[in-house]
Amino acid sequence: MTQYLVRSIARPDPVTVSRDTPIRNAVAQIIDARTPAALVIRDDGKLAGILTQKDCFRPALHASYHQEWAGSVADFMSEAVVTVDAGYDVVRAAEMFLEHPHRVFPVLEEGRLAGILLRSDVLELLSRIG
Repeated sequence: MTQYLVRSIARPDPVTVSRDTPIRNAVAQIIDARTPAALVIRDDGKLAGILTQKDCFRPALHASYHQEWAGSVADFMSEAVVTVDAGYDVVRAAEMFLEHPHRVFPVLEEGRLAGILLRSDVLELLSRIG
């Protein structure tokens, strides 16, 4: 175990979109923020899913072939989301990244969205403290 908790390296202001956001706008937000994913938030502020860069490839390819963007975030997002608790030890989060193919996990604190944890940030920390 380390003394580092997920909350100490989580990014507190992730890109967020709604299910109704046009996919073209969501892709632009992900690119502009240079982030691997956007969190999809319901009207009540709770997590509804995640839209990853990989999820964006199909609509982007479609747009490159047909010169038009079609659909909303709801058409491409993943609703099954693996989350990590802000109070978890970073080593536990690193083990979760080994168990799952994801590049990011939404971070929850007391059931509320608290940020996003990037696999690259965990690796950077582990390399510094190792």
